[in-house]
Amino acid sequence: MYSFIKWFLFRFDPEKVHYFTFGLLRFWLSVPFVRPIWRKLYVLNHPALETTVAGITFPNPVGLAAGFDKNALMINQLADCGFGFIEIGTVTPVGQEGNPKPRLFRLVEDEAVINRMGFNNDGAEVIVDRLKQLKPNCIVGGNIGKNKVTPNEEATSDYLKSYTALEPYVDYFVVNVSSPNTPNLRELQDKAPLTELLNTLMTKRSEIGSSKPIFLKIAPDLTDSQLDDIVDIVQTTGIAGVIATNTTIDRSGLKTDKQRIEDIGAGGVSGKPVKQRSTEVIRYLARRSENRFPIIGVGGIHSAEDALEKLEAGASLVQIYTGFIYEGPAIVKRINKAILAKRLK
Repeated sequence: MYSFIKWFLFRFDPEKVHYFTFGLLRFWLSVPFVRPIWRKLYVLNHPALETTVAGITFPNPVGLAAGFDKNALMINQLADCGFGFIEIGTVTPVGQEGNPKPRLFRLVEDEAVINRMGFNNDGAEVIVDRLKQLKPNCIVGGNIGKNKVTPNEEATSDYLKSYTALEPYVDYFVVNVSSPNTPNLRELQDKAPLTELLNTLMTKRSEIGSSKPIFLKIAPDLTDSQLDDIVDIVQTTGIAGVIATNTTIDRSGLKTDKQRIEDIGAGGVSGKPVKQRSTEVIRYLARRSENRFPIIGVGGIHSAEDALEKLEAGASLVQIYTGFIYEGPAIVKRINKAILAKRLK
């Protein structure tokens, strides 16, 4: 069934299809008697799937990565697809349009996506109001970033604003300094500015008496030396852990026609092409840190086997995004079934 739906949807502009499917899912799950049937099809509940990470007990270890529901429009409906947690954002202090369209492209031959969305979102204030009204029925993460017009020297102020606004309404935070689609953002991954940023957020966390964990999302394009710095930074700042990884700027090994890739231009690649590197980063961080902090693995998960590979490499939880687009909602239950079978052995 999903193969036909995908064939139809993939004939249209990816960004328009994204919001069309949002509306369709919202309508479908509002039809009387549909929601319990839908949940029976896609949600798997079992005590052995419960996973405690950074003080939070997740009903299952499969989450939806940031970027899919940037504006907290569909949290409860997406939770009905079987996810153990939903990450919203990236949220900036002030709403922004993001980069010019078109900015989202499918690479069907590679089962991948290129995006250069540019942190398009409604802004912290609007999203907070939405969370207040929504009252999510699942674990929600808040992915935060800086506005495009904010220079890196003032970036910490932006992160603090989003953190303070969202703190009462989300269960954990993710500091996004690794998107390739905001100019110069990745410079904040350098050791000195990143340590300062995270220390400031941890100080604020302490001042307000919060116990909600803060994770750092990193790029797959970091060198081993930079990953060593990440290990040091996590331990010295006391943040909860790392999300590995964001999209990649690497274009090597793609099956899609090179001219089409050049015509698309800048943007981060997600999906199957990033799978191997993401797993390598997870394995490296787990080994170098001696598993002293949790890692949330994301990047190229299109099957249960892909998810198990991330967990075996050292991830405590996994997230999907592009795999959800290509495989449909059934992928979440397939992954959870495989994890459950492994845990019950």
